[in-house]
Amino acid sequence: MAKIKLHVNPRGSKNEFVRKEGDVYYLKITAPPVDGAANAAVLKFIAGKLGVKKNAVRLVSGDKSREKTVEVDGLTPEEAAEKIGL
Repeated sequence: MAKIKLHVNPRGSKNEFVRKEGDVYYLKITAPPVDGAANAAVLKFIAGKLGVKKNAVRLVSGDKSREKTVEVDGLTPEEAAEKIGL
């Protein structure tokens, strides 16, 4: 299982990983931070980027924060980092 630390900027121009600083990935998401829309968009984007099912990705911390941690089943941390590609 891979744990990924994120810094999420909602209302971006497109969904994309921007950079990595230390062990934190910076991510832009087009969805607004309203009613969980940004969290749902983060999970969907990460599942698509890593090639796993949506239910393999879950938010473990940061529900109402820009600083989030997600867990991804079925991938090692190294495999996740390789697929993200930063």
